[in-house]
Amino acid sequence: MKKIKKIAACAALMSAGAVMAQSAPWTPPQNVLQLSADGTVEVQQDLLSMTLSTTRDAADAATVQTQLKTALDAALAEAKKNAQVGLLDVRTGNFSLVPRYTRDGKITGWSGTTELVLEGKDFPRITQTAGRISTLTVGGIGFGLSREQRAKVEAEAQTIAIENFKQKAAELAKGFGFGGYTLREVSVNANQGGPIRPRMMAVEAASSKMAYDSAVPVEAGKTSVVVNVSGSVQLK
Repeated sequence: MKKIKKIAACAALMSAGAVMAQSAPWTPPQNVLQLSADGTVEVQQDLLSMTLSTTRDAADAATVQTQLKTALDAALAEAKKNAQVGLLDVRTGNFSLVPRYTRDGKITGWSGTTELVLEGKDFPRITQTAGRISTLTVGGIGFGLSREQRAKVEAEAQTIAIENFKQKAAELAKGFGFGGYTLREVSVNANQGGPIRPRMMAVEAASSKMAYDSAVPVEAGKTSVVVNVSGSVQLK
């Protein structure tokens, strides 16, 4: 009987302790500092993307589709002669076929567009290949970073960001009268460059007279890769 009473008493104490713990006010952490720092590296763009396209019009959709297919097949055959993984990758782009209407809603004909994309790190190979394709014309040019280049530069920017974060934390800790700090939580984020977005080019009348085997002149620029380190530190 006494053993049962002792067990009941212990259970009552545990229950009371749980109630007190739940009712106790939450104390926010003290001397915690939120901060962030960036690391930036400027690098030459090493990836070129050229979009070649053509448009066809006809009275019926089947004719337009056949004409587009013929133009695209010829372009693919020429482009694949110089294709090499990483240096010149070839892929098809947008293919659209839409009707043309009169004011009263009747279909008067069809219009279609097809695209071929040449992309890679070998700029001369890409531009010369584009110049030899006679069934499509250059409609857009874009530059970016290859996967290897981006990984390398992000690693450099990350190292800079971490050092800037540590230096900033140490300076702020000293400024607030503390001897140092310890990390509480931290996150690292890099700006993720999306797919290359070609810059559309105006096709001048003179361009149609240009020899098909001439290379399209291109000049890559530089871009910045930014890595951000943010988080909180405990001042001590």
